[in-house]
Amino acid sequence: MGEPQPQPPSPPRYQKPEAKSSPVFDAQASPAISLQPASNKKGPSKSKKLLRRFRAVFQSFPIITPSCKIPVSLHHGGRIGEGHIHGGIRMTGTLFGNRRARVSLAIQESPKCLPVLVIELGIPTGKLLQDMGTGLVRIALECEKRPGDKTKIVDEPIWMLYCNGKKSGYGVRREATDDDLSVMQVLQAISMGAGVIPNDGGELPDGEIMYMRAQFERVIGSKDSETYYMLNPDGNNGPELSVFFVRV
Repeated sequence: MGEPQPQPPSPPRYQKPEAKSSPVFDAQASPAISLQPASNKKGPSKSKKLLRRFRAVFQSFPIITPSCKIPVSLHHGGRIGEGHIHGGIRMTGTLFGNRRARVSLAIQESPKCLPVLVIELGIPTGKLLQDMGTGLVRIALECEKRPGDKTKIVDEPIWMLYCNGKKSGYGVRREATDDDLSVMQVLQAISMGAGVIPNDGGELPDGEIMYMRAQFERVIGSKDSETYYMLNPDGNNGPELSVFFVRV
C-alpha cells in the first residue's frame, strides 16, 4: 500500500467580527431614542463633511488642562441666577463627557427635545466641573469676523476657546452623535442637576460619564455675539457659568 497523500490545507474559515460597544454606553444597553425635534430646528448651514473635517483636525490637538482660578467678569450687572434676563430665551444646557476626555456642551429647547447645538470643548470634563464647584467660570468662544459672511455665530465650525481669560484650545461644533443622543435620552427626566451616568459595559478607558445640567438664558447681542447664562436656582450658593460666542 502506498503512503497516504497529504491533504491540501483548508481555506481559512470566515469569522464575523465582534461588534464593539460604544465608548460611552454598552451597545445592548443603549436606550431607544424618543427625543422630539426642536420646534425651530433648521438644517445646518454648513455641510456635515465640513464639520467632520474640522472635528478630525480638532481631535489631533492635545487636551489642554487650563487653570481656571481667576474669576473674569465679562458682563455687567449682578449674578445671573437672581432672575430672568430681559429678552432672554430659556434653554436647557448640558455639560457631559468622560472624566478624562473633552467635555461637550449640548443645548436643547427642553430636556425632551433633540439638541439644537452640540460643541466639543478642549477641556477635560472632570477639570471643568471641578472648577465650576469652586467659583465662577467664563467660557469665551471667539472666531474671526469675515466681511459679507452671513453665517450665524453658533453655526461656525470652530472657535478659539478661552476659560476665565486663559487660552484653552478650541471649541468645535458638530452634529449630535449616537452617544450624545443616548446621554440626552438618559437625562430627559432631569431638568437640572449633576452626577455620574451608570455604565453596564464595564470600566471606561477615559473614566465614567459625568454630567451637569441646568437652565440657561440665551441672549443674542448682535449677529456677532451670543451668550448663554446659566441660571442658578440656589441663589448665591451654587456654581455660575456663562458661555460667550463672539466674532472679532
